[in-house]
Amino acid sequence: MSRLKEAMRASAAEVNAALDGYIPRSSDSDGPLFDAMRYSTLAGGKRLRPFLVLNSAALFEVPPEWAMPSAAAIEMVHTYSLVHDDLPAMDDDDLRRGQPTCHKKFGDATAILAGDSLLTLAFELAAAPDGHPDPAVRAEIVHSLATAAGGAGMAGGQMMDLAAEEGGDLDLAAVMRLQRGKTGALFRFSCTAGAILAKREGAEREALGRYADNIGLAFQIADDLLDVEGSESDLGKAVGKDAAAGKATFVDLLGPEQARLRARQLAEDAVMALAPFGEAADLLRDVARYIVARRN
Repeated sequence: MSRLKEAMRASAAEVNAALDGYIPRSSDSDGPLFDAMRYSTLAGGKRLRPFLVLNSAALFEVPPEWAMPSAAAIEMVHTYSLVHDDLPAMDDDDLRRGQPTCHKKFGDATAILAGDSLLTLAFELAAAPDGHPDPAVRAEIVHSLATAAGGAGMAGGQMMDLAAEEGGDLDLAAVMRLQRGKTGALFRFSCTAGAILAKREGAEREALGRYADNIGLAFQIADDLLDVEGSESDLGKAVGKDAAAGKATFVDLLGPEQARLRARQLAEDAVMALAPFGEAADLLRDVARYIVARRN
């Protein structure tokens, strides 16, 4: 895993530099909006989704400068989702990555606008002509990102999650559908973006989609386990909130040991999906195994 850690560290530094350049800085007349956007986005994190974009693009020798706008865009969408998820109307969290959440720092209204602005800036980046030279490719990236973020993807999964809190037990199949949207959709975009940028369709894109679907569910199971077994100091956020809210999770439905076994099997299924790419996909294979072994 040391190879993966070094690669992720280097990639995160590049993504952080790109994000720092993409998100405007506030002037006296702007108010706190840009400060809130920068506070939430540049607060750290593994930059896993951008890493997947950049490495899926590398499989097809896509130039990094063509892939970075999509990598930054998916991190902005992810950050917007966290900012809104932390709000009192949603999960009502006080801590994110070991520091006060955006609404605790800047207030609810500014946090809502910061999330909105990160989402729209993501699409501005994805569509910008100084990214990929082919406008048809940029349009497909925008379409794919919108599908992942919207009602058919992340937002729809979040709605299912909120509805379940209001009443009604979910079985395992329903939780899988929920999490394929809430968590998995952004992973699917991240893993297939490289094929879109390279104008590859068919078997190679489908293989990356299968890989994404498996690591997305594995990631969520690992998150569910960490919410039960992890610590606030390691995770940088409160733990035990899923059980307190009465949420149906993989751990709740399967028990910790069976959930752990399911995550490991999903990771190995993800590894198998990458067979068409040979050794070029070794870092992506490492990601699948890292996801189920991580402690934060």
